[in-house]
Amino acid sequence: MPIADDDALPVPPQPPTSADCCHSGCDPCVFDLYDAALERYEAGLAAWRERRAKAASAAGPGSQETVVVP
Repeated sequence: MPIADDDALPVPPQPPTSADCCHSGCDPCVFDLYDAALERYEAGLAAWRERRAKAASAAGPGSQETVVVP
């Protein structure tokens, strides 16, 4: 299974700083939004790693294809 050239490693979200929060109890708070984005990132990263691992095992031993799974 070849790896698509556009299957880029997901980029983690940037955590908010305390200055990003207005401290007035917003719902959702910027920290809630970050937590949701972090969960999406972690799920995307797990799926990306799985695709890479499958591609590596499908390539088999002696393959010239390099597969990197961080």
